[in-house]
Amino acid sequence: MALLKSWISPPPTAFVMLSGDFFMSVDATTAANRETMGFQTEVKQLLHLMIHSLYSNREIFLRELISNASDACDKLRFEALHNGSLFESDPDLKIRVAYDKAARTLTISDNGVGMSRDEVITNLGTIAKSGTREFFSRLSGDQQKDAHLIGQFGVGFYSSFIVADRVTVLTRRAGEQASQGVRWESEGAGEFSIEMVDRPERGTEITLHLREDQDDLLSGWKLRAIIRKYSDHIVQPIVMHKESWDEEKKEQVATTEDETVNKASALWTRAKNDIAEDEYKEFYKHVGHDFDDPLAWVHARVEGRQEYTQLLYVPGRAPFDLWDRNARHGIKLYVRRVFIMDDAEQLLPNYLRFVRGVVDSADLPLNVSREILQESKDIEAIRNGCTKKILGLLEDMANSEEAEGKEKYAKFWGEFGRALKEGVGQDFANKARIAGLLRFASTHADTPEESVSLADYVARMKEGQDKIYYVAADSFNAAKNSPHLEIFRKKGIEVLLLSDRVDEWVVGNLTDFEGKALASVAKGDLDLGSLSDEAEKQEQESAVGEFKELVDKIKASLADRVKEVRVTHRLTDSPACLVADEHDMSANLARLLKAAGQQAPDMKPILEINPRHPVVLRLRYEDGKFDDWASVLFDQALLAEGGQLDDPATFVRRINDLMLAMTQGKA
Repeated sequence: MALLKSWISPPPTAFVMLSGDFFMSVDATTAANRETMGFQTEVKQLLHLMIHSLYSNREIFLRELISNASDACDKLRFEALHNGSLFESDPDLKIRVAYDKAARTLTISDNGVGMSRDEVITNLGTIAKSGTREFFSRLSGDQQKDAHLIGQFGVGFYSSFIVADRVTVLTRRAGEQASQGVRWESEGAGEFSIEMVDRPERGTEITLHLREDQDDLLSGWKLRAIIRKYSDHIVQPIVMHKESWDEEKKEQVATTEDETVNKASALWTRAKNDIAEDEYKEFYKHVGHDFDDPLAWVHARVEGRQEYTQLLYVPGRAPFDLWDRNARHGIKLYVRRVFIMDDAEQLLPNYLRFVRGVVDSADLPLNVSREILQESKDIEAIRNGCTKKILGLLEDMANSEEAEGKEKYAKFWGEFGRALKEGVGQDFANKARIAGLLRFASTHADTPEESVSLADYVARMKEGQDKIYYVAADSFNAAKNSPHLEIFRKKGIEVLLLSDRVDEWVVGNLTDFEGKALASVAKGDLDLGSLSDEAEKQEQESAVGEFKELVDKIKASLADRVKEVRVTHRLTDSPACLVADEHDMSANLARLLKAAGQQAPDMKPILEINPRHPVVLRLRYEDGKFDDWASVLFDQALLAEGGQLDDPATFVRRINDLMLAMTQGKA
């Protein structure tokens, strides 16, 4: 969803919710009908940043305004399905671009749905978009970086001020009387004026009063070049007056005859061989309201029980509101080339919410609603088809032998990997395909960026290894340095390092891959099977008997803090660690639930002690301060796995007392 992407469907509560910095005053020196209002604070910030950060790519203002005009025409066509009178005897929708050298103005107009007075205030005075404040907090002041962020956020109508020092908008909503026209004007500083005017024509006309350094935009040749570069795919005809050579002025001058500048055909309906790569990219920027090129796309026509065309894109960057639960993500739905709705989230599962594009159905009714979409078998078939196409597109990138393909998938994973992981639990039918696309950090790599696939892991498994081992923690470093990895490092067994919050969800829903079970190194009684030699097994059995008395004594000392105490098989360097019972919730997942304000079962951990560690060996002969040593052993193990102490002050006191006793030779 773009910033003020069009003047067609403003959120009904936006003005109420976002008007904290909004003021209105009547200018006594003008007609009582005219009012002066202040921009919302975020609008002022955006205008300033946009003018300075996006100037190097100033041509995009025309793309944005034409895109908005196209959306307004689409909306009118849809509303007119139920109320044909909205066309007002003018059913031929079009967009016009004109310039006036003498007045130094550039005008973009459409005969689309137009705006009422309230819609003008909402759309042109506030940013009605969730996550706005978070977006501004991410801006750094670096023009190059901010340009990408602003493009990610959407530029929309306010891009006008990149090239204009004053903007005038005349508009009237379709179906309203001529007297309900609205005139809006601003110099892009802190205020704008608004007044009611007579306007016989429906739709919107935007006049840009160009800055002194924008003379090249007062050229029909230049404007046509920009339109063909950025907006050739627009469905509605974009018309300009034809030009002829004026011998006296030695320049091209406009005539009264119109010509269509763009192809004016739905790009997705054209044959793939007839569409250039740049055309695909520019259409993405229109449909995705993005500043950057897409990463990849798929274009296909499906025939059979359901007939529809799909043109779906994977963006190059994650939208800033990807994780905003209130943001609506989806693709555009058309029925027989008639626009039906934006953000039709029913056409793709939620874990693919980053996908942008168009679906044009030949079978759905024109009066389809969001409620109907939720229950439609036809939509379910389209959804399944779109899902398979996107997963196939991702598989092509992931399995590419070429460096470019691998780089693309690495970029995709960095931007959208966490969202794709959600699919393991959401999409049972495609779980195996999604599992093949997953990437994880691993002890095989040195950094979290060097991720591995499950297929790569299985290919590197030790002879006799029958499990895919993983450890989950709240950060990469915590996972990488977990004491649970010690025996695995000693034996050279690879372990996946899971540190995304969604990873616990993944392993909870993905029990195996290619017949190999996924196993946590921090749960259950570790059994490495044939990966342990006979000497190690005998040594372990011997240690269990030898340290039984100490194990029982520690269990009695810690009482209800532990479920069990036992000799460990997984530690080589640390004195102790905590593990969860085989069927209990992991400690990491319990912490995540509590941090999210949810209930987590109160389960006691198992304490495993390392019989070869000097601290444990000393503890066999400790008497006077045994309880302190046992508590410190437990608390250290809790901290090592990322847990929090219930009583840090007592832990510190015990440590201090034990260190003091050791210096005095008493411990």
